Amino acid sequence: MENGEKAVETVVVGNYVEMESEGKASDMKSKLSNMFWHGGSVYDAWFSCASNQVAQVLLTLPYSFSQLGMLSGILFQLFYGLLGSWTAYLISILYVEYRTRKEREKVNFRNHVIQWFEVLDGLLGKHWRNVGLAFNCTFLLFGSVIQLIACASNIYYINDNLDKRTWTYIFGACCATTVFIPSFHNYRIWSFLGLLMTTYTAWYLTIASILHGQVEGVKHSGPSKLVLYFTGATNILYTFGGHAVTVEIMHAMWKPQKFKSIYLFATLYVLTLTLPSASAVYWAFGDLLLNHSNAFALLPKNLYRDFAVVLMLIHQFITFGFACTPLYFVWEKLIGMHECRSMCKRAAARLPVVIPIWFLAIVFPFFGPINSTVGSLLVSFTVYIIPALAHVFTFRSAAARESAVEQPPRFLGRWTGAFTINAFIVVWVFVVGFGFGGWASMINFVHQIDTFGLFTKCYQCPPPVMASPPPFSHPHVNHTRGL
Repeated sequence: MENGEKAVETVVVGNYVEMESEGKASDMKSKLSNMFWHGGSVYDAWFSCASNQVAQVLLTLPYSFSQLGMLSGILFQLFYGLLGSWTAYLISILYVEYRTRKEREKVNFRNHVIQWFEVLDGLLGKHWRNVGLAFNCTFLLFGSVIQLIACASNIYYINDNLDKRTWTYIFGACCATTVFIPSFHNYRIWSFLGLLMTTYTAWYLTIASILHGQVEGVKHSGPSKLVLYFTGATNILYTFGGHAVTVEIMHAMWKPQKFKSIYLFATLYVLTLTLPSASAVYWAFGDLLLNHSNAFALLPKNLYRDFAVVLMLIHQFITFGFACTPLYFVWEKLIGMHECRSMCKRAAARLPVVIPIWFLAIVFPFFGPINSTVGSLLVSFTVYIIPALAHVFTFRSAAARESAVEQPPRFLGRWTGAFTINAFIVVWVFVVGFGFGGWASMINFVHQIDTFGLFTKCYQCPPPVMASPPPFSHPHVNHTRGL
């Protein structure tokens, strides 16, 4: 069995060994370019996973804690962190299985980026492909929308001379520049910087909230309503469902079979950021967060907060690229531009993908509630239910299990244990995440539309301060008149 595993590993690495050696041999270009631009190591994958996972939800988790209460907020983070790590592991196993089978058939992926829907197609057929493609693209589309909404929401706390809708126009144009980033190979420095930025922001939120102390008369009444409870839970489901780009990150690795536990370690690090920050902000402000979905709104304006806002803006630009790049790939394949070697032509071809994202961010600028809606209706299927079912159906026969590239861990009970966990995830996420979560998040989302309206100019902005009338004075009398 051990020799078989080594043989499989050689097959899986395939062209990635060539790519690695090319990366080393291209010293003539620029060592700095290779250092900052061309990534494919285990560390690059870890930075990409951790940076992509923690994004703008860092600012909405205190809002979720106000809906859930402190204890439920902490428990749901730990629970969904484990569930997300398991389904990311399943996706990695299915990718390796698909790639191994194809490379045994002498298929060359040198100029082709493998995506999740192609894995489903190769292992389970076109119906699975179509379902996976629909959910994955819709989720990534709204994931990009959320990043754009977050940019406008955050910059408003530095400069409120422009309303949030105008800032959405501006940042939509800025984020469109991600069309020039070829693939996940080229996110090395961005992933590293992105994680530094969210680390600073998380600890700023924690320390600033503790130093601020509890507001006068603070209340911690959550959970108070079932609608709010399940809305908060689905935002956390969304938080740890950032592995819709797992396949693309794996494909950018030189040795993708090493990805198996990367997402788990990324999640463990992310928990060191999300648990302290969400707990501290909720402790300090309590129920005030129910009407302030962005944690920046309640913290005092100073240099440290403004620096955190700027860092999150840059990070949201990076995360926009993470969410949008797989959509670029799908679009390129659809119009036959995916294997084009001219980056300028590919960038021009990608621009139409940004337009609907821009439009939807203007229509639904509900920062916070939109996370829960996307989490319940899209994330629940995209990165929890479909991977769990796909793993069961791929290895449902004894022959498939026997010839599998990767056997489930022994400490989890091998195939019986893996299938039991998969069944639990499917039932739990369908009932709690999609069922109750979808019901609650849609009620909340419709409430936002009723309260603020579509295309609202400035979501959750404080009302303009009216100039106070001048003190009462006698009307001016012209005493010189008639002289």
